Amino acid sequence: MSEFAKKTVVITGGTRGIGRGIAAAFLRDGAEVYVCGRSAPDSLPEYHGRPARFVQADVRNEEQVQSVIDHILEETGRLDILVNNAGGSPEVEAASASPRFSESVIRLNLIAPLIFSQKAHASLRASGGSIINIASVSGIRPSPGTAAYGAAKAGLINLTQSLAQEWGPEIRVNCIIAGLMQTEAAGDHYEGRDGIDRIADSLPLKRFGTPRDIASACLFLASSAASYVSGASLEVTGGGEPPVHRVLANQFRTEQDGPE
Repeated sequence: MSEFAKKTVVITGGTRGIGRGIAAAFLRDGAEVYVCGRSAPDSLPEYHGRPARFVQADVRNEEQVQSVIDHILEETGRLDILVNNAGGSPEVEAASASPRFSESVIRLNLIAPLIFSQKAHASLRASGGSIINIASVSGIRPSPGTAAYGAAKAGLINLTQSLAQEWGPEIRVNCIIAGLMQTEAAGDHYEGRDGIDRIADSLPLKRFGTPRDIASACLFLASSAASYVSGASLEVTGGGEPPVHRVLANQFRTEQDGPE
């Protein structure tokens, strides 16, 4: 029997993309899985006919977050794992981004994970639980076009370390730094399939990551195998993005060589 068989997990933004993959992985390993979002999806993550449970909530709203926690405790009596996955941002140049826009991005990507962690603190402390924050490479390198998002993710990485210091030994807190991911929205961001393929060719592992890659990292960080891992930032980036000068140099060489 999997060690997650008697555990309760909640995943914010768990109805699509990376969050949906994380939910499916915990379901596969026997956990009781809750996902939350602002609107109900057409279908829920499931494994062999066993679906996740959906709770409607805006994670930026304290009262709604508290309602999610109360609902889970009423149904299962415990909470063991929190995955703060909800996030994202449209592209807006920093010079034209309004204060209201920037505040909303930071609230979703930094303040909301803090709120959810605070509301879940007592339950996770009682169960000896774990928090996993889903961060991004945008938080460890420049993020042109999404400056507020990058700043928020950098803050989330620091928040992870701070909470690990404050809340140990009862609660472990870690984060995953996600690289370029193949999700439903990837084509819109990277100019379709051709754009994805070109970018992937520049990466060390020659592909984008998948929700399953992030889910596998979550399973590890939530497991007893990671019992001495807290305050860590696990990069799931396929080796990272090469410097732009190297990408351009390789493109130039390819063009120079050309077909004979």
